[in-house]
Amino acid sequence: MPDACIAVIPARGGSKRVPGKNIKPLMGKPLIAYTVEAAADSGLFERIVISTDCPEIAEVAQRHGAEVPFLREASLADDITPVSAATVDMLVKLDPNGSSYGFVCQMMPNCPLKTAADVRDSHRQFLESGADSQLSVVRYGWQNPWWAMRRDDSFRLDPLFREAMTQRSQDLPELFCPTGAIWWAKADVLRREGTYHIPEKTGWEIPWQRGLDIDTYDDWDMAEILFRLDSAGRR
Repeated sequence: MPDACIAVIPARGGSKRVPGKNIKPLMGKPLIAYTVEAAADSGLFERIVISTDCPEIAEVAQRHGAEVPFLREASLADDITPVSAATVDMLVKLDPNGSSYGFVCQMMPNCPLKTAADVRDSHRQFLESGADSQLSVVRYGWQNPWWAMRRDDSFRLDPLFREAMTQRSQDLPELFCPTGAIWWAKADVLRREGTYHIPEKTGWEIPWQRGLDIDTYDDWDMAEILFRLDSAGRR
């Protein structure tokens, strides 16, 4: 299996909660540019390619140093198709014989605070672990997930983890939440399974600040705050 790595950055044009999100300026730079730059500065990739259905996103991404070999088909750019399907589509079309790339890194542009060092560190753990697939994850913070509850229409509460409700938070095991920042897979496994979510996947922990996913305007505001704190040396 070849050792070469390819980075695929999925960036469809149909964002609804934050319209035009992938090329919306964040602190003076298009959102997608942060991920392209983190990939490039990591020095790991033979190619950095964008999977998009939007010519405007393609133009902005190319201006910041990424490739857009073709526009994504509309069937892979709807609200229900898993994003991994777009990554697999890109991989198969660029490397139909499976002879060029051994590893595929999928990086979502709505996680702009990840760094080149994060990409390198995640890659190092991925190789050392020997895993077939690795997701970036963040540790839950002050909101204890073990105490999660459902609330019905009458406002009645139903604990998801009933036994954990009587335990101290420090006695409960840590739980982690996936973030789209940096996902790795062996190329042959991704081709075969069609997804990063395989049973034997592992998790690489990224600090929650750098793993922030921007899905809403509140998330956008948080990203701006974190960038300002970082610039001021306070984060």
